[in-house]
Amino acid sequence: MIERTRPAVFLDRDDTLNVNAELDWGLLTRGRDRLRPGDLVDPEHVELLPGALEACERLVDAGYMLIVVTNQSSVARGGSRIEEVDATNARLTELISRDGASLITAAYYSPHHPAGIVQPYNTAHPDRKPGPGMLLRASAEHGIDLSISWMVGDKQRDVDAGLAAGLAPSRCLLIGGAAKLGDIGAATEVILAARAAADARP
Repeated sequence: MIERTRPAVFLDRDDTLNVNAELDWGLLTRGRDRLRPGDLVDPEHVELLPGALEACERLVDAGYMLIVVTNQSSVARGGSRIEEVDATNARLTELISRDGASLITAAYYSPHHPAGIVQPYNTAHPDRKPGPGMLLRASAEHGIDLSISWMVGDKQRDVDAGLAAGLAPSRCLLIGGAAKLGDIGAATEVILAARAAADARP
């Protein structure tokens, strides 16, 4: 069994690290009836949000592992294939790199949806956020201490997944939209300030 001692920042993917809502979904879904706006499954359209790479660099430099956790229900709905999701995640991890090495330790995704049509993914599954499955698996597989880790995402389900995994409410950060934190850069400031305060305690 791997000892769970390392801190991590769990990161949602779309509109947390990469552009999603502002993509031309009329173009991306053309001819693919089961794809919906938001279903980014083409690596050619992966574009990092401003400041995302710099934020990831700062978090890694502070000693955090970066774990991507993303729902990809288009697989269950028949809109995409596992291979497309894998390729899209691979492109993201390629872009979030420094000196030829990715800063992302691992990328987990849930292809499940209870209203899907493709077996075996057409089911409720604990990996699907707001379920905690992806975070719990990452913790077991990478020796992550959830008590000193963080969750960052742009949807309430991201926050709820962190809470369900046992993260403290103050460590589950909602960004974007009407949230107090505008983007991953702002979330990084909160994380690093908390880390500095903890390190300063006698």
